[in-house]
Amino acid sequence: MFEPRYYKNFGLEEIARKVADGQRLTVAEGEKLFACPDLNAVGSLAHQARTRLHGNEAYYVVNRHINYSNICVNGCRFCAFSRKKGDPLSFELSEEEILDKIRTNGNDLTEIHVVGGCHPEKPLSFFEHLIGKIRELKPHAFIKAFTAVEIAHFAKNEGIPVGDVLARLKAAGVMMMPGGGAEVFSDRVRKLLCPEKLEAAGWLDVMRQAHAIGIRSNATMLYGHIETPRERVEHMAALRELQDRTGGFVCFIPLTFQPSNTPMGKMEPTTGVDDLKTIAVSRLMLDNIAHIKAYWVMMSVKLAQAALYYGADDFDGTVVEEKIGHMAGAESQQGMTRREIEAIIREAGFQPVERDSLFRKAGHFPSNGDCKVD
Repeated sequence: MFEPRYYKNFGLEEIARKVADGQRLTVAEGEKLFACPDLNAVGSLAHQARTRLHGNEAYYVVNRHINYSNICVNGCRFCAFSRKKGDPLSFELSEEEILDKIRTNGNDLTEIHVVGGCHPEKPLSFFEHLIGKIRELKPHAFIKAFTAVEIAHFAKNEGIPVGDVLARLKAAGVMMMPGGGAEVFSDRVRKLLCPEKLEAAGWLDVMRQAHAIGIRSNATMLYGHIETPRERVEHMAALRELQDRTGGFVCFIPLTFQPSNTPMGKMEPTTGVDDLKTIAVSRLMLDNIAHIKAYWVMMSVKLAQAALYYGADDFDGTVVEEKIGHMAGAESQQGMTRREIEAIIREAGFQPVERDSLFRKAGHFPSNGDCKVD
């Protein structure tokens, strides 16, 4: 930690005091952190908060991503993954193809992560049956499936309330939801980039309803396109407000925008400084969300290592196969082994800790596939 006079040089002395005392920061203070020209001043504050919560531990999970289809009714300008049905680059996996992908990973999987596009035709029953089959195949693995956007899409297609969709998927075996589809909550940004997509209030409401029935979730923010620093901080504040009410968010994942192969392909990608500062501000603003992920798939392994010193405590996991970020130009490898991840975390100076989806440590995982998480 730097001396107080160091923070005073950048007008951060009051923020530094609040961080030391564990007090909540305001949106204006979050903006001030983004405006600070000294990355390490912001990073050192985030590292204080991270160390207070997690010491020297850095988490990872043995997981497997399944992207079941990229056929999607939405036309988000920032997305390189989405395709219309009939497009030569579109794909949709059958149930058996999905199960075959899971079978290839043996018995070590702790988490199975299932997301895809908002497919115009697949009925909810397809996904209920799929989740049930995954549950039979891997009874001890945690099934984390379907973003809030997908849930709302299922409800619209079936003509039923969101709550009914969530209840049916929970009964089928969904134990947690990923945090994708949040993008940036700013109405200004969404009108320009994803007007067809579920609005911010709808995303938050799906998560509220999921948390209410014991389905916990992650949360994300896609940054580095046309949003302002204030819009990033307001996004974090909206998540923080919902977390105060439900306590259902497990982890926050800042996702760096990948412009390649998108209609916004001429934009410059984010810098490492911006990525690390966003991780740091996330840790400082989201005082009620325990974990911040350095998603190595989009950040790169090297930058994710550095992010562990800027507020992140989670390195994600083995992943195996990921299409959404890679179709947008992510240059990271497709997956890593447990041994590789542990070596990378140790090399960064942290103690690797294997976890499950709820950040229960290895040795404390349920042995019977129990999905009761509330």
